[in-house]
Amino acid sequence: MYLPDDLKLRVALAAAALCVVPAASVSEAGSVRVRQLVALGYGDGAVSDPGTGRVHVRVDGRRCAVAAGTPLAALVRSEVPGLRLRDFGSCSSRSRDGGGLFVTSLLGLRNKGERGWVYKVGTKAATAGAADVSGPFGRGRLRAGAKIVWFYCRSASNCQRTLATRVRVEEGGTVAVRVTSYDDAGRGRPAAGAEVVTRDAVLNTDADGLARTRLPSGTHVVSARQRGLVPSLPEKVKVP
Repeated sequence: MYLPDDLKLRVALAAAALCVVPAASVSEAGSVRVRQLVALGYGDGAVSDPGTGRVHVRVDGRRCAVAAGTPLAALVRSEVPGLRLRDFGSCSSRSRDGGGLFVTSLLGLRNKGERGWVYKVGTKAATAGAADVSGPFGRGRLRAGAKIVWFYCRSASNCQRTLATRVRVEEGGTVAVRVTSYDDAGRGRPAAGAEVVTRDAVLNTDADGLARTRLPSGTHVVSARQRGLVPSLPEKVKVP
């Protein structure tokens, strides 16, 4: 898991009061490996590639199972600091009873009023709880390689848009990055004026959400950020 230095300093002040006990290996049925970003601030965040094996968490003195293949299992296994949960159901040692588990704090930032932690899978906001055995959209659990973004929604009625990138390598080592912002329903529009960040440069997108730059041969990490929006999950690109 990657944490910027300034973010490490902040989360070091937040006690992680969640007891996590892996219930099985990540090769169990229903477990896959996913890509995850826990976003905080302008371009800040914790990036990881956790498995989604079944785990147990201790909430309000009870030992509760979190089903394999769920976003909450990935979040717990990634060991993001400051994770706190509340149970709005009747969690138990049975995974199917964990659907009422709810994230109330991450990275030292707690839910307050209409503001709080939410997650998207791909570009859409989930319609089910992060530990629901029916999956984030009621159509089954996570698939291998699923992209999950957790972020702090500033208003439950209108969460800020999230950024995503599409990267294409063109002739001569030129890399074209298209940045799109998405609402909760997954409706996208070009992110004009977004910053595209690589190891070698920071570029701004044009009116169509597009930026181009030449990168040397090798593997590069590309991400996008914009004031007021949720940064993108970093993507790797190989330049011949």
